[in-house]
Amino acid sequence: MNKLFNKLLNFVDLQKGEEDQKKVLENIVSNISFRGSNLWILACAIVIASVGLNVNSSAVIIGAMLISPLMGPIVGAGFGLGMYDFGLLKKSIKNLSIATMVSLMVSTLYFYISPFKEVQSELLARTSPNIYDILIAFFGGLVGVIAVTRVEKGNPIPGVAIATALMPPLCTAGYGLATANFAFFGGAMYLYTINCVFICIATFIIVKFLKYPIKKQIDLKHQKQVKQGITALLLIMIVPSVYFAYELLGEKEYKQRTEEFIKNEFTQKDYVLIYKKINYNSIPKKIELAFLSKRFDSLEMKVLNEKMKNYQLSNTELVIKQDSIDLKNDILNSLNNYKKTGDDKDIIIRSFQNKIADYQLNNAKTIREAEILFPEINAISIAQYTMTDKAKNNKTIPVILYKSHKELPTASKEKLMIWLEQRLETDSIEIYRKQ
Repeated sequence: MNKLFNKLLNFVDLQKGEEDQKKVLENIVSNISFRGSNLWILACAIVIASVGLNVNSSAVIIGAMLISPLMGPIVGAGFGLGMYDFGLLKKSIKNLSIATMVSLMVSTLYFYISPFKEVQSELLARTSPNIYDILIAFFGGLVGVIAVTRVEKGNPIPGVAIATALMPPLCTAGYGLATANFAFFGGAMYLYTINCVFICIATFIIVKFLKYPIKKQIDLKHQKQVKQGITALLLIMIVPSVYFAYELLGEKEYKQRTEEFIKNEFTQKDYVLIYKKINYNSIPKKIELAFLSKRFDSLEMKVLNEKMKNYQLSNTELVIKQDSIDLKNDILNSLNNYKKTGDDKDIIIRSFQNKIADYQLNNAKTIREAEILFPEINAISIAQYTMTDKAKNNKTIPVILYKSHKELPTASKEKLMIWLEQRLETDSIEIYRKQ
């Protein structure tokens, strides 16, 4: 049994393949300083990352993260803390502060000058950190420092640079300053701080585990103060992130229940849904829907609001848009939002355009042709009209109103109806003469 246990320990031994500790420390110290070329590389990387966030390009952002030298002083701070080398710790913090200030200035200047200030999804993703960002930073930091202490560095370093994502939060914070959006600035700086702190803590743990030499012997009292400081810092970082993660989970569950409600109460009943908006953050929460032809009276709305309780959709207002002008505006607003982001935006745009075309008839060309083909008609109007039968089934058909000095002959009226059915691609039309 002991033999098997020893084999297992040997299998996971971190000291296998370890680089000489003096050489590791030399590399760490050399990568801390932000002077000369390092500062220029950082500034260029910040501009690249800012452009990537501005145009919503993940590939550009990843490229910027790969060339960023920000990991150096953070890992240096972890080594300084783990070895009680307070000179190294102070130097690392000083250089990290310089790098942070330069990054904020460059990104703020870029976004201030840039004519494109729309909020993209890549920017939004860096404004609401949660517990998962802590896990990424901590385990990414572990991988990074283990790789740094190896003879064969391998491939982990680039992956760590991408996973821990130090550059994008700084650029997002710069965007917040440039646009005076301090909520963005605060959220992005919180994420950046989380990444820095937990990479540093991960480094501290590995340095202790690998038994790097202590630079300065300190008494138990000071050791206890260091541990208390680390614990306090961890709590300050973790508690808000747990709250944000809880909120994120609550929002996802709410949206799942909402989708189930819409599916069971509407789409499975063959109501054609053409507009949907779920607002989780409003008070009360709001579900906005619109349908191609179905109309709901006050009694039906009351029943639907009662049914929402069965789906645990409490404190929620159901709004069904039934006014064509408001609905068209909402669809067009959604269309404009989709134009800005999304890989499938062209498909989505075409879908919205088709829905608008179905809902509201564009009849200018048809009217001009009708005036030429039927000169006895003085004026004509074409519109979509929704009819509801006793079973409350809705049917939308084109209705034509025309003005003429006298009633059209039966043959002309039939000719007009056949032509309009072909022109409007429908088999049901109502024609009336306006007196």
